[in-house]
Amino acid sequence: MLKPKSITRKFIFSAALILCLAGLSACSRVKEELGLTRHTPDEFMVMKRAPLEIPGDLTALPPPTPGLQRPQETNAVTQAKVAVLGDPRGDVLASQSNGERALIQKSGAGQSNDQIRQIVNQEATTENKDKRPVIKRLLSWGEGTPSATVVDPVKESQRIQSNLKAGQTVTNGATPMVND
Repeated sequence: MLKPKSITRKFIFSAALILCLAGLSACSRVKEELGLTRHTPDEFMVMKRAPLEIPGDLTALPPPTPGLQRPQETNAVTQAKVAVLGDPRGDVLASQSNGERALIQKSGAGQSNDQIRQIVNQEATTENKDKRPVIKRLLSWGEGTPSATVVDPVKESQRIQSNLKAGQTVTNGATPMVND
C-alpha cells in the first residue's frame, strides 16, 4: 500500500515537471529543436538555377564530381550585378529596355564622378555638426518662438459658418491666426 507522503511527492514532482515543460515550450529555441516551428523559405535567398545542357557527344563527358559547382552557373553576386547593371561584358545600357535606358539617362547615371568618395568625406568633415539630440533638431525645441502658426478657433468657426451660409466652400477665405 502506498503511503500518502510518497503520493504527495510524486504529485509535486509530476506537477513541477509539467510546469517546466510548459515553460520550455514557450521558448522559441526549444520549439525549433523539437521541430514544432515552421520554416518558411526566404524569398531573398532564392536563386535562379542555370538550365541543364545536354552535350552532343556524351562519351566526352568528364566523370561527375559531387559538390562541384556547375560550370554554367554564376554566383549570387554576379547575378545581382547583371540584374542591376546589365551585361558586364558589354555596354550597361545595351541589355536594358527603352524605358529603362531613358530612366537611367534622365537620372544621370551615365555621368559618374570618380572623386565622389573624396567629395563625400570632405563634406562630412567640414559640415558643422549640431550637437542637439535628434528629436530637438526635428521639432526645433529650444529655438525660441515656434515655427508653427496657431489658428484662432472662434474666428475660424465664424468664417466657416459664414461661408456655409453664403453657399461657398469652407476653404474659401483666409484662415485667421492667433497672431493676427
